[in-house]
Amino acid sequence: MEIKEFKDRVFTAGQAAGLEEMEIYVSQSKHFSARVFQKEVDDYTVSVEQGVGFRARFSGKVGYSYVEILDQDSVELLVDGAKANAQIIDSADEIEFFQGSPSYPEVVAFNPSLEAVSTEERIEFAKALEAEALATDERVSMVNYAATGYSETEVYMANTKGLEQSFHRNGAIGFVSAVIREGEQVKTGARMVFGNNWDKFDAKQLAQDAVKEATSLLGAGSVPSGDYPVLLRHDVARDLLATFASVFSAEAVQKGLSLLEGRLGQQIASSKVTIIDDPLLKNGGASATFDGEGVATRTKRVIESGQLTTYLHNLKTAKKDGVESTGNASRPSFKSPVGISPTNFFIEPGTMSYDELISKMGHGIIIIDVQGLHSGANPVSGDFSLGAYGYLVEDGQIVRPIEQITVAGNFFKVLETVEEIASDLEFGSPGHRGHIGSPTLLIRDLSIAGM
Repeated sequence: MEIKEFKDRVFTAGQAAGLEEMEIYVSQSKHFSARVFQKEVDDYTVSVEQGVGFRARFSGKVGYSYVEILDQDSVELLVDGAKANAQIIDSADEIEFFQGSPSYPEVVAFNPSLEAVSTEERIEFAKALEAEALATDERVSMVNYAATGYSETEVYMANTKGLEQSFHRNGAIGFVSAVIREGEQVKTGARMVFGNNWDKFDAKQLAQDAVKEATSLLGAGSVPSGDYPVLLRHDVARDLLATFASVFSAEAVQKGLSLLEGRLGQQIASSKVTIIDDPLLKNGGASATFDGEGVATRTKRVIESGQLTTYLHNLKTAKKDGVESTGNASRPSFKSPVGISPTNFFIEPGTMSYDELISKMGHGIIIIDVQGLHSGANPVSGDFSLGAYGYLVEDGQIVRPIEQITVAGNFFKVLETVEEIASDLEFGSPGHRGHIGSPTLLIRDLSIAGM
């Protein structure tokens, strides 16, 4: 059954059952992934997920239900399910059905040529990642991960108040991890790329960069414990921002789960720091014209020159605070309730290159990877203590690799002590918590526990 016909049948059946306001949220996702090991495909996955989330008001309460098939039986299941659910809901939160924004922006996030790339070509890319990594250096003992993936999402949303919108986006990913062995030393280097322009996926460059990083870590040792100026490389800074992104959610603030409560309009970061949430970013991994409640999206400077300017809101949190929604209502899938998440969320890049930041730091440590973000970071307090490795810098030059260190600090303090920001903005892989990016950050000092 076509989506619009299905929508009409659901709304007609709902009205006959006494439902007052109704909304459907239809999503279809396609996923492909392939991993190569020793020239053979050792993991291959293709999946398609489609379903309809349904919300309806009955006797003043809003009930939820969902189905995965668009047929007449599902119409009845949705209506009966939402009606029954509404009668057992205890929440006092008032849920609004949005009538639609005056206008919606145009967003470029779907590339038909990426969709047209054949499965064979995607697999050949993964094989090329492995082959190029092995050919780069004779010390490469194994390519433990060479993979590629493709994802596509299409969302349609409509309600009985006149809202009807849709969007479509896609993207691809490439990842390679190479193991270097020299004597008793074993080191690993990895690289990842995400985008929706297949022409920019360069297997040779990606593989060479992974191998180069692995070889650069040979001979690593620790350093004396102490406070050091630290360069958080773009991927580490990005992962740290992703870990603590929830503190900007108005829901977290209202529940007392964010230390940013009451700090709107205040200076909470270095004047160098501007953090942007941009759902309109061209070809962004989380770009969309509307959010999970149908509100038109817009670009926001969450932090501007160090000042906290807004929290991220959905309709419920916005009403509590007496403000407008920022268009950050999220639905990870049609089965999910409405929450809040960032979209394309990133620290605005500066003008200095990565090498110029190293030179400016003079003496200090570059962190290129951390471990334990899920267990060693507290999103409420902002505290973190993480295993790490990277490089020691003296007189503006990298002098040797370092390992067996722990970096500890506080996310809010990191924001306050950013001294310079590089121009090398890079995004990771998009997920349910948004598409997070960051350039390299020069931090005044962080605690390093070494030997």
